[in-house]
Order: sequence, then structure tokens, then C-alpha cells
Amino acid sequence: MVQVAIDAGPLHGPRTGIGNAVVWTIDGLRAAGRSGAVDDITLLPYVISMRARLDRGESRLPVPAAVAHRLWARRSILPMDRWLGHPDVVHGTNYVVPPSRAPRIVSVYDCWFVEHPDDAHPDVARAGAVLRRSIADGAHVVTSSEATSARVRELFDAPSVHTVHLGPPPYDPAQRRSAPALGDRDAPFVLALGTLERRKNIPTLVEAFRRVADEHPTVQLRIAGRDGDDSAGVDAAIARLPDAVQRRIIRHRGVTEPVKHWLLDRASVLAYPSLDEGFGFPVLEAQLAGTPVVASSAGSIPEVAGTGALLSLPLDRDALAANLFWAIANPTKRAALIERGRANVERFSWERTSTALAGHYRRLAEQGPT
Repeated sequence: MVQVAIDAGPLHGPRTGIGNAVVWTIDGLRAAGRSGAVDDITLLPYVISMRARLDRGESRLPVPAAVAHRLWARRSILPMDRWLGHPDVVHGTNYVVPPSRAPRIVSVYDCWFVEHPDDAHPDVARAGAVLRRSIADGAHVVTSSEATSARVRELFDAPSVHTVHLGPPPYDPAQRRSAPALGDRDAPFVLALGTLERRKNIPTLVEAFRRVADEHPTVQLRIAGRDGDDSAGVDAAIARLPDAVQRRIIRHRGVTEPVKHWLLDRASVLAYPSLDEGFGFPVLEAQLAGTPVVASSAGSIPEVAGTGALLSLPLDRDALAANLFWAIANPTKRAALIERGRANVERFSWERTSTALAGHYRRLAEQGPT
């Protein structure tokens, strides 16, 4: 058996895209173990938090996360093996992997925080310093896309980077029945889904929507997600629109799973004009729901969306508007996008993710302690 200490910290607290990735990765590894697909991997979940309420089987490292990050960004720091359970491999699932004598692997989802440090929260900046030190000290990197792997090699001079695609988000059509009514179910609408971060490029979508609204008399724009560092920018972009167009924009700040399913099920198109993505779960969620996708060509989006999306350059609002209009108003184009999207999702599964990760764990375990 290969014992893998794995960071379960993202499972605690508000669920983010990374949190979902870690939850579904750990669930996938456990499911693969139960099915026999990956039956030689034992997970030893650990948490780097003094406040988190531990679940059964989790261990806690004996130092607060902020202090740990400051220490681990330096050389010659005490290995954490005693508290990790003396594993064969350590997997840091969220940019940070603790010091250990065992081989280490660290997950990197995107490099936006490196290339845009002004947008990085101090906690993220500290994690980046730990990541850089870990790579310099021999940690292997696993990413969720070839696009991110290329950026990691370039930005960190990382010699050992592996791409392991994630699986699709779980999609249960039954959840839409438990969602409250969110307006006229027959009104066509463009859906933007995600926290309002600058990286998501929602102001460009708002500008593109004005052009779509001029051509389509009833279409709405629904922006669904928590406030973030671009909330003011989104509000300003909406305020610049004519009053009649502003009234066709609806904000959904509290997006529960049933609400998300309701929106995905009824949207005319998902708009995903992001400036950068390491994977892009909403693209696959929309394709699972049979919703056409219009997205940018940035980061991993072309790699993940496949042929099941209309793509344009991130800041080309005219091309974005044209693609949105095609997806809404052209039945032939719309049907083709839906069909290709559903076929595209079949390329991804958590069993494949688990099998690939298990292969990396085995190879690292064979190297033995450093």
C-alpha cells in the first residue's frame, strides 16, 4: 500500500472552485479505492488550520497556517512527517505542500496570482512563496490543464510538472425541482456564473450584452455569484448602460446548488469570458445541462471546452456579442453546440483523474525518502 498524506483543508470553510476540486478529487480517489480501480492507495488527510473542526481520520499540523507559510517559504525547516503519519508521499492540494522527507507533489490550478500580484490576497501571496520554495526544493507539480503546466514551467522554472485533468462537477437534474422560481421561466437569458473577480471579465460581458440586447428585444443577463474584487467594476459597467438595458440585468448573489441547477437548466447560453482559467468547471456544468457555451480563448478554456463552445478573444466584446447572439437566435448553431458539449464532457471523469494521480503517487513512492 502507498500511504498518501493529502491536504483536506479546502474541504473546510466556504466552498470555492478549488475547494470543489479538492473535495471531488478526494471523493474520486476513495470511490476508486472502493471499486478496486485504485486499491493500493491509502489516504491520510491532514489540515493546516487551528480553527477547522476536524472530520474523522483527519490530522492537524501543529502550527497556524499563516505561520506555517512564513516558515515553509524558507530553507531547512523541520519536516512534518510525524504529524502527517509518516507517509510515502505528501500531496498538497492547494498550492502549498509541507516540508517532508517523503516525496512531495503540489497541485497548481492557475498562475493568475503570479502574473497579477496586485490582485492577490496576502494569504495567496504567502502560499505562492511557499510554492516557489517547494518547487526549488524538488517538489513535483500537478496541474489540471496543459495550459497551466506550460505557465508553471515558464514562471517557476519547474522541472517536474504533470497534467491531470479533473472530472466534471456532479450534476443532478432533480435538484432543479427544489429551486424557487427565479422569474419568468420562458424569458431567454445569458448566464454568467462565478464569483465577481477581475479575472472573470464580467464588465466586458456587460458591454457585449448591450449589443445583444439591441438585437434581441427580450433577452436578459443573469449574473450569479458572490461579490468579489470586481464587484465595483461590474456595478460601474452596468451603470453605464441605458436604463432599459439595466432593467434586463438580474443579479443572484446567493447561489445554492438548487438555484445554480435552475439557472443552468433554463439559461439560453452560459457566458464565460474569463481572462484566465486553470480548468473551468462551469463550462462542463453547462455542457452537462445541455446549455450552449460561449467563452473566451484564454488559459485552459479551449482545452476543456473542446468543440462544445464558441470562443473569442477575452477583450473582444464585439466577437463575444456576436457569439452570444448566434447561440441564442440560431437554432441550428444552438443544437450543434449542445450536442458537441454533451460529447465533450465524456472526455472527463473522476475515475480517470484518480487513476492518473495514483500512478504519480506510486512512481514517487518508489523514489523513497529524500
